[in-house]
Amino acid sequence: MAHCEWYIHSPIGPLRLEETDGFVTGLWFCAGQPTPPPTDCPSPLLAEAARQLQEYFAGRRAEFELPLRADGTDFQKAVWAVMDQIPYGQTRTYGQLAATLGKPGAARAVGGACHNNPIGIFQPCHRVVGANGHLTGFAGGLEVKQQLLALESKHTR
Repeated sequence: MAHCEWYIHSPIGPLRLEETDGFVTGLWFCAGQPTPPPTDCPSPLLAEAARQLQEYFAGRRAEFELPLRADGTDFQKAVWAVMDQIPYGQTRTYGQLAATLGKPGAARAVGGACHNNPIGIFQPCHRVVGANGHLTGFAGGLEVKQQLLALESKHTR
């Protein structure tokens, strides 16, 4: 199994990108953690992922065109598939995702699946909010979640 990782700088702080066997398998928020010094990109796929992220942060990309693979349980994969359908610049609640899955009482479980999303931003868990529309948990922190939503809102007007 071929695996590599690369750290990049972004407007929301350092990010670690991971590739395994020709798929992007990780995007991790590294704010507050020691990160290695900049290095040359170890693979064309991670270079492309970084380029598409730069376009996203500049407001020139709403969808990613990358081979993505997120490993998880069947339920997590179902949540992530529904989450992938949330349009750029819009949000859905955990309860709405649970209802879409035919499990209206599973909002908390949906939140757990969002929490375990290994490819944040590429799979837009930042677009999932609490029942009252307030921002709730996010691996990158609520400030980063707000920044991502504000970025998308700015570019959908």
